[in-house]
Amino acid sequence: MSKHFSAQQAAVDYAELAARFRPVFARIAEGTVEREISRLLPVEPIRLLKEAGFGALRIPVNEGGFGASLPQLFQLLTELAEADSNLPQALRAHFAFIEDRLNQPDSPERRAWFRRFIDGEIVGSGWTEIGNLKLGEVITRVTPAESGWNVNGSKFYSTGALYADWIDVYAQRDDNGRDVIALVSTHQPGVERDDDWDGFGQRLTGSGSTRFKQAQVEAEHLYDFSDRFRYQTAFYQHVLLSTLAGIGRAITRDAAQGVAQRKRIYSHGNARLVSQDVQVLQVVGQISSWSYAVEATVQQATHSLQRAFEVHASGDEALIKQANVLAEVDAAKAQVIASDWVTRAATELFNALGASDTRTSKALDRHWRNARTVASHNPVIYKTRNVGDWEANGNEPTYIWQIGNGE
Repeated sequence: MSKHFSAQQAAVDYAELAARFRPVFARIAEGTVEREISRLLPVEPIRLLKEAGFGALRIPVNEGGFGASLPQLFQLLTELAEADSNLPQALRAHFAFIEDRLNQPDSPERRAWFRRFIDGEIVGSGWTEIGNLKLGEVITRVTPAESGWNVNGSKFYSTGALYADWIDVYAQRDDNGRDVIALVSTHQPGVERDDDWDGFGQRLTGSGSTRFKQAQVEAEHLYDFSDRFRYQTAFYQHVLLSTLAGIGRAITRDAAQGVAQRKRIYSHGNARLVSQDVQVLQVVGQISSWSYAVEATVQQATHSLQRAFEVHASGDEALIKQANVLAEVDAAKAQVIASDWVTRAATELFNALGASDTRTSKALDRHWRNARTVASHNPVIYKTRNVGDWEANGNEPTYIWQIGNGE
């Protein structure tokens, strides 16, 4: 299965994929600033992506999808992030759930999920709980019910849940205490979603609270967490990396356009036009170079992830382990670069422009706020430590981690 799917994906042409979605990205970009200023949820952009089949990118061609490789998926997410950085993150759980299904054997259940996604349905996230929780503690519970299972609990950082037809819920079984993933339909009264995410960046990702009150789950939609695909941590990180790379592209675009269009100059500048001022051009060049390096680094790291996918069903445990180590280490290296350089570019942007470009109506501050918010999701200091520990001591990186109150 793995070899067949890999060969199929190799035949998919990125230029053709990108040509299909770039007009959609352009329409989305037209309203980004207005949505940012007015805090308008991107319901319409999500609808456009659904109608274009964007959620079916990774589904095999013979199942009705596009058969995109992981490098192609994340390059498209970078292009989408350039248009609106909220959207790739809002779809993070969706693509992760599809990836998990791709790592499972073919089955009627798997094909049913693929059909749902081809029809435009999407998945949101419901993993993190906040409050007075011990490290690793999970309060959300699933209990046996006559027609399957019931879910009760509350989640925050429910990224994408506001736009989703399903929520990927991390919970614990009441009967045996095992950690599970429950796919909960949002089209029922037992699911309540709030737009109460109050972060200073990525404000429109739909990352607020979700409450489950006797929410129903079909028996076949409960999965043991131990069966999740092994490179999941690196995969989730790559969505954030692609988002950062897209923000870098947007910063470069806005810097170049701002300089090209600017009429006002300073008396102690270097030219009669800002676009001819060598010092200003140096700033634009620096921003563009940082952005280029981030995107190249992020894209390079996706090939290790693709390798982890290709060998997952090989049965060669040593090969699988090696591929997963490299996928995690390469994602960590890319995070170190992207978290630093994109936020620096977002600040340097204003050295190429003027005080008038700090006006709220331009919303250029969103680039730093969004990049800093994305970069804060997984502490980069621990990623740097993991890379150093691997290089110096050969110790494996952290695959799965938890958060909660210490002793």
